[in-house]
Amino acid sequence: MQRRAVTAVSAAAALLLTAGCSSDGGGPAGQASASPSRTAPQSSSSRQAEETPPAQGSVKVVRTVATGLNSPWGLAPLPEGDLLVASRDDGTITRVDAESGRKTELGEVPGVSPAGEGGLLGIALSPDYASDHMVYAYFTSASDNRIVRMLYDEKKPSGEQLGAPDTLFKGIPKGVIHNGGRIAFGPDRMLYVGTGESGDTGLSQDKESVGGKILRLTPEGEPAPGNPFPDSPVYSYGHRNVQGLAWDGRQRLFASEFGQNTWDELNAIKPGDNYGWPEAEGRSDDGRFHNPIDQWTTDEASPSGIAYAEGSIWMAGLRGQRLWRVPLKGTEASADLQAFLEGEYGRLRTVVAAGGDKLWLTTSNTDGRGNPKDGDDRILELRVK
Repeated sequence: MQRRAVTAVSAAAALLLTAGCSSDGGGPAGQASASPSRTAPQSSSSRQAEETPPAQGSVKVVRTVATGLNSPWGLAPLPEGDLLVASRDDGTITRVDAESGRKTELGEVPGVSPAGEGGLLGIALSPDYASDHMVYAYFTSASDNRIVRMLYDEKKPSGEQLGAPDTLFKGIPKGVIHNGGRIAFGPDRMLYVGTGESGDTGLSQDKESVGGKILRLTPEGEPAPGNPFPDSPVYSYGHRNVQGLAWDGRQRLFASEFGQNTWDELNAIKPGDNYGWPEAEGRSDDGRFHNPIDQWTTDEASPSGIAYAEGSIWMAGLRGQRLWRVPLKGTEASADLQAFLEGEYGRLRTVVAAGGDKLWLTTSNTDGRGNPKDGDDRILELRVK
């Protein structure tokens, strides 16, 4: 199989921005509330509006599915209902029984080199998982960030169920901070990848670099047909550290992104567009840049995973320690923004749609920046509207 290699760019400047990384620290607690700092959303009057979600939403924690997880990051629901969860620091993938919470380790992903914000990050199932049983993973190695796929054979003994990794894409810049890591297959069956600029801000505007980008790849790791730049995996650029990817009911892509000291973002992604970093953080009057549909101060959000359900984007907050509901009107955010679970479960890392009004949500208190409580980290089942 042909592998596409991209030259890694030095991340020597990574430590220079650590103090400004919005994933640091903790956030305040409280009841469901509207963001006091959001600005008017980007105008999209020419786009067809979709069905308006309820003016007031709700979140119910149905149950705690599993406890005792170490640094959970990626989460992938299996077709039969159980969950695969990746440990950033252990470099392992574990299967969680969605009914009993029983944990079975599939195995350790070879080559993972955890440090800082790097390690075993996003995971995703092949669009042909029913027939090929392939699990995709994004991880930090000793030299770069890369994407591999592995055969999951549940008939083998626990700890030996992952096949040898097949490297599909490598050379994504790595650093102590801003390693990106979210991967997801889109409605077009292509693999979308959120990367970070590894602390080297110049990479985001460099279309020859894959740092600070959203990439769009075939399942084999090649630049996907129809990408905006010829023979390039780059789908959008000018990003700082993309952490969440989700599609709405009309198959439109949204992405969450860490700001530095001022604004975190939720963006509606258009192929080929420039999202501004490092020239713009949050909304800008510069017409070269695609503005976010909403923004938050970094202590309110520091967003990680996002999911779409019940007409809204649901966004997990790390430093913000809350789950944001962002109702959509077309590709705009409505005025009915709300926050839930403020401070109740600490840092929130990954949120995944489970069909209808159901979400899976993971905490992230054992990642070195949280304050773990008994039972951390955990997976929660939510009902939302």
